[in-house]
Amino acid sequence: MKVDTLVDALSGIWPMLTIFLVVIVTIRVVYLLQNHEKIVFYKEFMMLVSVIYVLLLYQLLTSTELNNTSGGLNLVPFTEIMRYKFGSPLFYTNVIGNILIFVPLGFFISKYIKPQKITPIFIVSLVISVTVELVQLNIGRSFDIDDIILNIIGAILGFLVYISLNAINKHLPKVLQSDLFYNIICIIIIIVAFLYFANNWKGLMI
Repeated sequence: MKVDTLVDALSGIWPMLTIFLVVIVTIRVVYLLQNHEKIVFYKEFMMLVSVIYVLLLYQLLTSTELNNTSGGLNLVPFTEIMRYKFGSPLFYTNVIGNILIFVPLGFFISKYIKPQKITPIFIVSLVISVTVELVQLNIGRSFDIDDIILNIIGAILGFLVYISLNAINKHLPKVLQSDLFYNIICIIIIIVAFLYFANNWKGLMI
């Protein structure tokens, strides 16, 4: 997928995203204060990132045609995948892109349900991907079995990232497992994201 894809997706939903985030952050902060619960910044940040991701995923899958088709039904596995020459721009956009957009989904699902096996991730990603394809088919897009395969692969990769990070985390020094360390990492990410989007603000407003 192109680097500008994220900006393109945000340009279509930034008004809704802004209002939605203000609402959810306000409600969450009031809830935590009202119930005297400890606010762990990085955990709240991860929750917000997952919400933003879902909204962006919706925008990408319903507004951006990744496979450059307009309607149709493909039930034969690997038919569309084999159309693209390995290493070509279309291969990266339509094959690698369909994998990458579901990697965060696999990670967030794993973070939430903490599965010990890959089966729950496979089932959840299958249900979500099939639902997406059925919706696309009914809005003038296409139903493609290859997209489902690629999306599931992406979700499984997200699960593997989750498992790997957990394994690495257990062997890190205590200071690198602290809330303070994760909070600092999140703050750095926020600063980098702010600078990036500030630089591309005109593109978002178009």
